[in-house]
Amino acid sequence: MLIAMFMMVLLTLIIGIVTVTVRIKNVKKSKISRKYFRLMQGENLPDVVIKTTRNFNNQFELPVLFYVVCTLFISLKIESEFALYIAIVFVISRYFHAVIHITYNNVIHRMISFFIGFICVIAMWVNLVIIQS
Repeated sequence: MLIAMFMMVLLTLIIGIVTVTVRIKNVKKSKISRKYFRLMQGENLPDVVIKTTRNFNNQFELPVLFYVVCTLFISLKIESEFALYIAIVFVISRYFHAVIHITYNNVIHRMISFFIGFICVIAMWVNLVIIQS
């Protein structure tokens, strides 16, 4: 479970680095002014800046439920092979979601990868509740 959590943290770090890199490149190319970042409003942004920023923000939405349920499995010393496999599928779905979002951004593909991750988190929570009952 800890490895799956670490892989999510790693994804968040990677997306964060990509986001900052994209922002810096676009400021250097004068596509955005540095002033934009004071309030994050007031300019038309290049698509790549919007996509990377939104994707970075996505890493603090659904994954929060994943981190909480994983932490509960660990802290309650519950071992569940099912939850471990589902956690791995969740992480894979989030990597796919990030790659799709930042590259070709097909909404259907992105929705499918999101939905897979969503189902995984629900399954992990249901598994935890059943085991604890």
